[in-house]
Amino acid sequence: MRAIEILELFMRARQPRAMSEIGAALGYPASSTTVLLKTLVSLGYLNFDRRRRVYFPTPKVTSLGDWIPKSLFGDSRVLEAMHDVHAATGEAVALGTTNDVYLQYVKIVQSIHPLRFHVDEGTLRPLTQSALGWLLMSTMSDEKVDNIVRRANIATPNAADRVKLPDMMKRIRQIRGKGYCSTENIPLLGGATICVLLPTTIQNQPVALGLGGVAERIKQNASRYLSVLQQAARSVKAKNASSAPDDGSA
Repeated sequence: MRAIEILELFMRARQPRAMSEIGAALGYPASSTTVLLKTLVSLGYLNFDRRRRVYFPTPKVTSLGDWIPKSLFGDSRVLEAMHDVHAATGEAVALGTTNDVYLQYVKIVQSIHPLRFHVDEGTLRPLTQSALGWLLMSTMSDEKVDNIVRRANIATPNAADRVKLPDMMKRIRQIRGKGYCSTENIPLLGGATICVLLPTTIQNQPVALGLGGVAERIKQNASRYLSVLQQAARSVKAKNASSAPDDGSA
């Protein structure tokens, strides 16, 4: 875990760090930090500049995951659609999918607005605790939603954040009727989210495309933002249709 935390620290810092800086930032004892850094250097994941006494990741770190986007997204228009939404709104745009009882933000383009919220790529939230999670649950059977809600409540440490099944089922049915989801103050107080389903899957899981930001700004632009998201979803569908093999039935 600590080795991964060191690599994530570099992801955030994006510049060389001394051993003392790394240990202080992560709260590690000096002896443990030294051993971890030496191990990562010996494995080729970190470079050590002996003159400046600083560490920095090597391209070997990149090679661990440079194949993943292709595996997840293939040649679909999903990532292009994300950037189209971001260009049209400037808001934070996220792709979310299910990971057991959690929503996982598998890709995020951060907001460019001065007032904004920041969510790290890869963040997990119980499916019951976000608009994207509710939207993903709307694709499931009622029996599956029942199971997810019960298990997500167990995984939610704060009792006040746990949801009642009847309330969630009512919300899910409303989302199914509308075909999209919007909400305020979930998961972040003062924020708002609008999201739509994409006509594709990631690892056989449904995919939600959403944008979020300061609630007042989202409310003022809600109609336009929803239209932008829906157009992005249609563009993914059109791309998928055009790339499907021709079976000669036409």
